[in-house]
Order: sequence, then C-alpha cells, then structure tokens
Amino acid sequence: MRRDAFARMNAAREKAGEPLFANPRNAAAGSLRQLDPAITASRPLAFFAYAGGEISEPIGDTHKEFLNHLEGWGFAVNPLAKLCRGEDEALALYRRILEQRPKLPYEIDGVVYKVNRFDWQARLGMVSRAPRWALAHKFPAEQARTRLNGIIIQVGRTGALTPVAELEPVNVGGVMVSRATLHNEDEIERKDVRIGDLVIVQRAGDVIPQIVGPVLSERPRGAKTYEFPDKCPECGSLAIREEGEVAKRCTGGLICKAQAVERLRHFVSRDAFDIEGLGEKSIQAFFADKLVKSPADLFKLRKHETTLLEREGWGETSVQKLFANIEQRRTIPLDRFIYALGIRQVGEATARLLARHYHTLDAWRAAMIEAQDRDSEAWHDLDNITQIGESVATDLVAFFEEKHNRDVVDALAKEVEVTEVKAPAARANTPVAGKTVVFTGELVTMTRREAKARAESLGAKTAESVSKNTDYVIVGSAAGSKATKARELGLTVLSEQEWLDMINPAR
Repeated sequence: MRRDAFARMNAAREKAGEPLFANPRNAAAGSLRQLDPAITASRPLAFFAYAGGEISEPIGDTHKEFLNHLEGWGFAVNPLAKLCRGEDEALALYRRILEQRPKLPYEIDGVVYKVNRFDWQARLGMVSRAPRWALAHKFPAEQARTRLNGIIIQVGRTGALTPVAELEPVNVGGVMVSRATLHNEDEIERKDVRIGDLVIVQRAGDVIPQIVGPVLSERPRGAKTYEFPDKCPECGSLAIREEGEVAKRCTGGLICKAQAVERLRHFVSRDAFDIEGLGEKSIQAFFADKLVKSPADLFKLRKHETTLLEREGWGETSVQKLFANIEQRRTIPLDRFIYALGIRQVGEATARLLARHYHTLDAWRAAMIEAQDRDSEAWHDLDNITQIGESVATDLVAFFEEKHNRDVVDALAKEVEVTEVKAPAARANTPVAGKTVVFTGELVTMTRREAKARAESLGAKTAESVSKNTDYVIVGSAAGSKATKARELGLTVLSEQEWLDMINPAR
C-alpha cells in the first residue's frame, strides 16, 4: 500500500469515526485477510510482480528475462530491480536504494539478492522454506528512546523462560511499542539493561521490537543489576539451564499452567490441528475452569455443552460451530499430529521427515521408545534420518521417556484417527527406490548435498552413518571409517562412477 494511498484511507476512516491503521504494512496485511472480498477490493492495494508460482512452461532462462517478460505483458515490475555483476555492484545498489528509501512512495525494509540463472537456482535448492539462492539484506532498523519500567518473565510451551521489557509506549517506525523482547539471561547481562534505564528500542526487520541497549549517561542512581529468577513464575518449579543452552527452563512440565496452556494453543494452531474458534482467551478460560487439561479433552468438550452455553459470549450457534470444527479434525495425517505435540526442536519440516520415515503413529511411537537405548538399531535409524541430528533425536527420545507425555499421545490416539503418511512417490523404474544410501569421502562430479538430493529424488533414503540396514555406500576420495565399517559389514560399496552408472544406466 503506497504511503499517499494509506494517508488518504486513514483520513477517510478518521472522518467516518473508524479506527486508524498503524502503518501501510499492517493495513495491507489486514486488507488481504478480510473474509469479505468486497472489503479487500475497496482498499488501495498495489502489486509488484517479482516471482512465478505454478507455470506451464519456463518464462526465460534467468530471473532478469522473467521480469522483462512480465513487464512486457503489462505487469508492474519494481523499477529498482537490477542485474548486478558481482558483490561490489550489488552492495552499491543496496546503498543507493537505502539513500532513496525515505523518498520512495512505499515502505521497504531491505533488498534481496538472487542468483540470476534458474538452472543454478534449481541446483542450489531449498532448506525447508528458505531458498539457498536468495539472501535478504535488511536496512538498519529505525530506533527510538524510552524508559524501561520493568521486566516480566513469560513461560513458553517448552518451559523456556523469556524476559520481556515493559516500556513507556513509544512510536518506532510508525508503530506504538510498549513491550520488547530481551531474549534470555545472557542478553540482559551482555547489554547491562536495568529497570529504570533509558533504553534504545528498534524493530528488528521493521517487525519485532527489541532493546539495543541502555543510554548509560542517563542511568538513574541506584539502578540495580537484574537478577534472573531460578524458579518458574507460573508454577514455582525450579528453573534450570542445561549445559550448552541459552535459556533457563521450568522443570514443571505439564503441571506448569503456562506450559500446558501454551501447548494447547500450539495444538490448535493453523499448522497443527487447525481448530477454529479456539483462540488464546478461550483456551485459557477452558483450562482455568478445568474443562480442558490436555489435548484429548478438546475432543470431549461436547459433554460440557450446558456449561459452555452458560458462559458469557457463547450462544447456541457458536457452541455448535465449535463442536463441528472439532469433529472435522478427528482425522489428521501423522506429520501434523507430530507437530501438534509441541516437542522441542520439532517443527513442521522435522515432523514431515519423521512421518515420511515411520509412516504410521504406532511405528513412530514404538521406535521412539526403543530408541531410548542408544545402542539400539532404532536409535541409529532415528539419528540417520537426513536433517535430524543427535540434538533433535535426543529431544524426541526424552519426550517419550516421560510417562505423562506417552499418556497424552495414547489418550489423543483414542480420540482421533491418525492417517498414514507415505514417502513422496519415487520416479518409476529407478534402481535405488526404497534403498538406504550413505555417501562418504570427497565426490568429484557433485557435492555431497547434491548427491543426496539426487538419490532422494530417485526414491532412495539417505543416511549419515553406516549400519546393517544400509544398502549402498558410495565412496569418494579420502573416505574414512564409514568405508571401513561398510566392508566389515559386507555391504555393497560403490565408487562414485559406479554409482552414477547405476542411476544413469542409459549414459
């Protein structure tokens, strides 16, 4: 939304007695989220075409050609976009756009560098949702000064204690900010932030408020160093900081109200069970009144129908709609089920990897329990899943070591149907479909990452270490212990060329 259009819209809203938008970014986002498309159509939104979605055939060999075609067809393309030859040209353009930023008719918070050739983009690939062929270079954040009135501790669903600064409200880049994250205990100590300080506040990426540091020349006399609590402010349980961690965590687990409520909020969120009608206030109220204590209780809410109808703001229509939304979620694929449990370090991408590897809830549950023995095949199998390292594997096993977590999973499994997730369909007639492959040593024709991606595209599973379940070990130069172990186990060991001949028999 252009600045001038935003100003006109807010002026019209003020005249009509309607609430004003804080800034063009929020106004644009809110306009797109409207359920009534007529409201969206009435808002002064603008559009720059910058990338392609699903297309029937390539539009040029490079990003620059793609943009030229779009412009020729009448799409609005940002005139600041430029093909840069090398790092110096790219940085010079960044500085030039930064200088122009205040005069632009729209707000921006940085530039994006992209690899121009589409074939190189495809070769570089993606990491979860992030492309390896594009990089954002943000502009310096806008800053303001205000007073730090206090520090409160918030407890997340994994028990992490996060300090949050309570501030005298201040306008930062067009948004009123009254709270800002202080991240963790080390950050407070490193920045030497104290209650009563005049502090510098900025919005990281022009979005998340954070404290840069105190204005030491304005520090009030007697301001004391902040002492981070060693007990959870919600349940009183001991808060500990494990070796290698930056966060202190409450040891109360599900007996901690904050963790239980946050896990329930996560459970019903869009990318988990996606149950509409269960916002933060409803979850907190249902938990406080002991209507819902664990995820499985959500699917038993109907027995509390009379109680719900007596609650303020809940009528027959809204209660029946909530019940209908819950019923629609009694069938869910394994990856969303795993993600909904809120296990530490298990996001959507990791949940998807686990679901594709174990396929069913029963198989996954059994494997996680068996993997508690670090010498078991189940542990090595888990640790071998590409992009799941020892740290994530440890958190998965730790989750199932707790009886109350197993009880949560089992109670939930009685209420919902968890559908099987199959691995992506492999290309037909590939000789390595369903095989487990390990690459070791230095490859010549491709990087190790490219080799794994190629193997997985042909339906193979790649692993980091060798076990008796490994089908092929591909050995490059300077191969070490993996090659030795493969030969000791009598596995099929292939050179890089033998591997290429296998997957490209027509060459």
